[in-house]
Amino acid sequence: MAGTLDLDACAREPIHLPGSIQPHGHLLAVEADSLRLVCASAEAGAVLNRPPAEAFGLPLDRLIDCVSTASLIRGLRNAPAEPVQLELVSLRGGADHQAIVHRSGALAILELEELPDTGAGTLEALYPQMREGIRRMQAAHDFDALLASTAAEVRSLTGFDRVLVYRFDEQWNGTVIAEDGNGRLPSYRGLRFPASDIPQQARRLYALNRLRLIADARYQPVPLLSAKRDAPPLDLSFSVLRSVSPVHLEYMRNMGTPASMSISVMDGDRLWGLISCHHAEPRQVSFAVRTACDLLGQVLSSQMIALERALDADHRIRSKSTQARLLAHMAAAESFIDGLSEDREDLLGLVNADGAAILFDGDCRLIGRTPPQEVVEAIAAELAGQGIKDLFVSHQLPAEMPAAAGMERTSSGLLAISISQLHPSYLLWFRPEIVQSIDWAGEPKKPLDSNGGLSPRSSFEAWKETVRGQSLPWRHGEIEAAGDFRNAIVSIVLRKAEEMAALNEELRRSNGELAAFSYSVSHDLRAPFRHVTSYAELLRSRAGDKLSERERHYLDSIIEAASSAGRLVDGLLHFSQLGRATLARVEVDVGQLVDEVRHLLEPDLQGRNLRWTVHPLPGVTGDPTMLRLVVQNLLANAIKYTRDRTDPEIEVGCRSNADAHEFFVRDNGRGFDMAYAGKLFGVFQRLHREEEFEGIGIGLANVRRIVERHGGRVWAEGRLDHGATFHFSLPRSVAVESR
Repeated sequence: MAGTLDLDACAREPIHLPGSIQPHGHLLAVEADSLRLVCASAEAGAVLNRPPAEAFGLPLDRLIDCVSTASLIRGLRNAPAEPVQLELVSLRGGADHQAIVHRSGALAILELEELPDTGAGTLEALYPQMREGIRRMQAAHDFDALLASTAAEVRSLTGFDRVLVYRFDEQWNGTVIAEDGNGRLPSYRGLRFPASDIPQQARRLYALNRLRLIADARYQPVPLLSAKRDAPPLDLSFSVLRSVSPVHLEYMRNMGTPASMSISVMDGDRLWGLISCHHAEPRQVSFAVRTACDLLGQVLSSQMIALERALDADHRIRSKSTQARLLAHMAAAESFIDGLSEDREDLLGLVNADGAAILFDGDCRLIGRTPPQEVVEAIAAELAGQGIKDLFVSHQLPAEMPAAAGMERTSSGLLAISISQLHPSYLLWFRPEIVQSIDWAGEPKKPLDSNGGLSPRSSFEAWKETVRGQSLPWRHGEIEAAGDFRNAIVSIVLRKAEEMAALNEELRRSNGELAAFSYSVSHDLRAPFRHVTSYAELLRSRAGDKLSERERHYLDSIIEAASSAGRLVDGLLHFSQLGRATLARVEVDVGQLVDEVRHLLEPDLQGRNLRWTVHPLPGVTGDPTMLRLVVQNLLANAIKYTRDRTDPEIEVGCRSNADAHEFFVRDNGRGFDMAYAGKLFGVFQRLHREEEFEGIGIGLANVRRIVERHGGRVWAEGRLDHGATFHFSLPRSVAVESR
């Protein structure tokens, strides 16, 4: 616990307010308007020709005796926010110094840095070398070549023994991805450094001030003195001489690099990485060289962004082409899910996945390498529980989602998109586990000293770690492609829903018109058919003895045809009335209803030995007249189609589940071919000849209409000459348990 607290304390260290500077120069802070001295480094007397305490309050032009005082004063009055170099300051009777100025709040900061013996003192002198270096960097044809060229150019400019290009990952661990060296220091290429090596506030300062030089890690800090004892600490965020944390200095000494320089590499406003320079002995480079290296870092940033954007653009073009093919399949298919799952290669290739799953409207389709269906459904349920309504990304899913535990081989990575704005429906892409061996530059865990305090790592030898349970991370372009595809799918789903709603509305209107038409026609046809039958029978009774046998046959055929047509019209009228009548819901005892219908149908059983099996049946709420018609039609059919059996049997029962009561009527009669099961419940549909079994083919259509109006459904199972079972269900919400 103490170690954790110390690490937190390290991360909170105010490194921009150290109260001291490095000893290879002097710092003077003056009021921006009056240029009166208010703060100075303790050794600044060497350039002031008097102790700092005696110089406080005096204007700077009375304190510094140099050849170009006027130019120095002009530069201080116009000091920018970030450091800039003025002319070299030649002190009378002293050494030459680089004059570097910047603004810090209401103060102007002047840093007089000793000019090193080696290295150019101005950017003009460095321009030819910089121009060639930038040309070589711009000619790099890929990312690796660009990084290698950058490392080589920086080392050529600075003369450091080793230059590393160091990239941060999402957790701020850094990996050395390019290196240039002369062999005096060990190679760190490919090694990873933990995020704790560069704490958060240090990274924030790197993003703010892109350059930092430590000329000698063994230096003794020079304190800053202020004119007022209660003056707030001077903000040295942009100071070139700023002292650094003692922990970092010890870290450098443990690494064997007495001198270092860092150049920040930015991706927009985000710190992408560092160009880190090391030397086996103390080394100071001029501000002009450092500025040139900063320019190379900015060139690297712009070239890197250009290369990445080119790669992203290429990926975007390819993904758009893939999307177009997938959308074409979806549009051509009757169900967009069928179209989406047809082109497996494009569906997986869109985001470079190994498996995919589509969950929509209760359907689950698995493509490629995926977890079992029950696991996929559990993952989708967890996404819905988390309220994921757009996009979800993970490359270590088993550690983040309980439903995926133990599924590393198929689903260590998940990219998921919601494909409905109304229901929890998802398209999931999966990636398998990639076992990685990571080479760290020393064990990444920060050690503690004997007192429990933070101690910098002392070993940087390669330390191997095996990482499991993770997939390859999803690239930005892949995530973007998934998001674009989601928008396209949702648009299709919404358009399909709108089309379906319009069709349903049109169907309701058409059904209403058809019902009204059928009612009107059937009602109007009843009287003509009855008249035909009545007059034909009257003619047969009065003139039958005058007609020949052939003429009487013709007359009998007219009577039979008119009677049959009348029965059909009556059935159609009844069917139409069932769709128009209002349901009168009451509690209905289905068991009692079955007994009453059996009694009603007893005349049809004369001379037959039919065995009944009636199981206990639950009560329901519904229209008793209509439900009686359902039971009557099903029992009458069972009696009719078992009459050629020597041992006829009829069974009536019910199975219940959480949602509905499912009633059934089973017989061992003539049965039917399941190939024609879809015709059973249509109007005027018959599977047997009228000569074999009487009926007009509208009874089961009535059953279907009644059950559906009660919120249920009907279906049948059968086998020719082996009986049939007719089922109808009613939702539990309208059911009442039997008492």
